[in-house]
Amino acid sequence: MTAPAGNLAAAGITAGARAVAEAVTALFVPGDRPERFMKAAAAGAGVVIIDLEDAVAPDAKEAALAAALEALVPCLGSPVRALVRVNPVGSRRHDAEITALLSAATPGSGLLGIVVPKAEDAGALRRLRMDMPKRLALVPLVESAAGVVNALELARVPGVTRLAFGAIDFALDINADGGDRFLDHTRAHLVLASRAAGIAAPLDSPSTEIRDAGRVADSARLARNFGFGGKLCIHPAQLAAVHGAFAPSQADVEWALSVIGAEGGAAQIDGQMIDLPVTERAKRILQRAGKEQ
Repeated sequence: MTAPAGNLAAAGITAGARAVAEAVTALFVPGDRPERFMKAAAAGAGVVIIDLEDAVAPDAKEAALAAALEALVPCLGSPVRALVRVNPVGSRRHDAEITALLSAATPGSGLLGIVVPKAEDAGALRRLRMDMPKRLALVPLVESAAGVVNALELARVPGVTRLAFGAIDFALDINADGGDRFLDHTRAHLVLASRAAGIAAPLDSPSTEIRDAGRVADSARLARNFGFGGKLCIHPAQLAAVHGAFAPSQADVEWALSVIGAEGGAAQIDGQMIDLPVTERAKRILQRAGKEQ
C-alpha cells in the first residue's frame, strides 16, 4: 500500500527512501557475515538491513562496520543496497558508526538509510536527520516504554521514513510476556502515531519462528490487521510467508471488484451497505493486489 503523504512528501522522497517506505519485508543480516550480504539482497526482501547491533558480538563490531562499508561502496563493484542498523544513541560505538556511514554515503553508494535502535529521544533523531543526506531513509526502532510513549514525537521528526517495532526488547523492558497478543496496545499505538504523523505504516517486530511458515504467516497477518505496512524478518525462510500474509486473498480481490463494480449503483452487496469508506477500502485492496481500476 502506498505510503500516505506527509513528512515523506515534504522532504522530497527519493527512490531509495521510497523503497524503504513501501517495503513489506525488511531482512536483517549480521554485519560480521559479509558472505551473506548478497544472498540476503537476492532473497526477495523488500529491503535488507545490515545489522551492527544485536546480531554482532561486541568484539566483532569493528569488523562488522568495516564489512558493511566495503559492501556499500560503489567503487569496489556493484554495491549492496541496504539499510544499516547502528548501535543505540549514547552507546560507545554509535557516533563512530554514524560518522563512517555518512562519510561513505556518496552518490552511487548502496546505503539506503539508518535504522536507529532503542529510539526514544526525538531531539537525538532530529540532530541525526540534520546530518544525513536527504536521500537517505531514517527508521527509528521502538523497543522500550519510553519509545512507545514518545512514538508520535519520533514519527513527527521531519525526514523520518517510518517506525519499526522491536517486540522482544519492549516486552523485556515492561516485564511482559513476549507473545503477540500481549502487545496489542503497543502495536495499535505505533500504527496510530505513524498515521497521525503522515508517514508510512510501521514495520512490525520479526517473528521468532523460522521454519514454521504457518506461525510466521499468522504473526504477519495479525500485524497487517493492526495496520502495519510490513514486517521485519530474521531469516530468508520467513519472506514468502510474510509477503503472502500481507497480500490480499483472492476472496478479498473478488469482494473489492464487486464493490467497485457497484460504485454509483447498488446501495448494498450481500447485505453490506456500500458507501465511500467501503469503496475506498476496496480500492486499496486492489492497489495492493496490483489490480487498480
